Amino acid sequence: MTPVAWLIIATIVLPVGYFAWSLLSIDRKGIVAIQSNLGSGFAQGGGVNLQRPPLLLGVARKLTPGSYEAKMDHWLALAGRPMSMPLPKLLALKPALGLAGALGGVSLFLLSPGPGMVGLGLFLTVFLYFLPDLLIYNSGIKRQEAIKLEFPNTLDQMLISVEAGLGFESAMERASSQGAGPLPQELMRTLQDIQVGRPRQESYEALADRCAVPDVRSFVLAVIQADKYGIGIANVLRAQAKQARVKRRQSAEERAMKLPVKVLFPLLFCIFPVLFIVLLGPAAIKIMQAFS
Repeated sequence: MTPVAWLIIATIVLPVGYFAWSLLSIDRKGIVAIQSNLGSGFAQGGGVNLQRPPLLLGVARKLTPGSYEAKMDHWLALAGRPMSMPLPKLLALKPALGLAGALGGVSLFLLSPGPGMVGLGLFLTVFLYFLPDLLIYNSGIKRQEAIKLEFPNTLDQMLISVEAGLGFESAMERASSQGAGPLPQELMRTLQDIQVGRPRQESYEALADRCAVPDVRSFVLAVIQADKYGIGIANVLRAQAKQARVKRRQSAEERAMKLPVKVLFPLLFCIFPVLFIVLLGPAAIKIMQAFS
């Protein structure tokens, strides 16, 4: 057999063997004993239903490092934790997609053996394994951009409410109920954290962690300092709103200045050649006919 064939066999056999070893090495008796000990203290009628996690999820948690799982959880927090893609489902989906990509690569190699098919199979495996990460990361970036655009208007609404006599939390509640988008949702979640008994400073810091926007982080630090040192919240909101509007205008001017550079290469390689063909083509044809 050729080395390429041995490489294909190793690419399939080693992951499948590790997957089978993970299934066989699960201590099922220990899991059952722990569940029975935990459930023995509850009443029969009002006890908690302890369900075992799916087998694929347990294997996926064994295959995924803890730091990588924490990073995916952070990406999900930035994306707003969509209901269709919770963290356990994401962990279970990644190895399934990777295995599907490996099987597809083997099928392509069997149909047309060659080094190119080996590279294509490896590319499919890696791409499908990291595809959920790319989708979640892209969703998080778009959500943070939406928060960045909504932030100055939300601050203006909160400033108007505070100057009208409302408290800071009441202004947050009014801005979150009147607005639509990811930022009002995050403000409402912060208010819910405060209502259930979480300290205000921790709730504001959690808001800054969920919104990876420098303006929101600066606003949270200013609010925490104002609450700590007794500074008027209206002055803080007025200064933060003015700064946010200036930054939004500067960002729009920066994007406008970058636009000619981005248009330059499509103009040179796509528009100018067609324009030269249309303008100089008939003249070139007449010159060739005259000299022929």
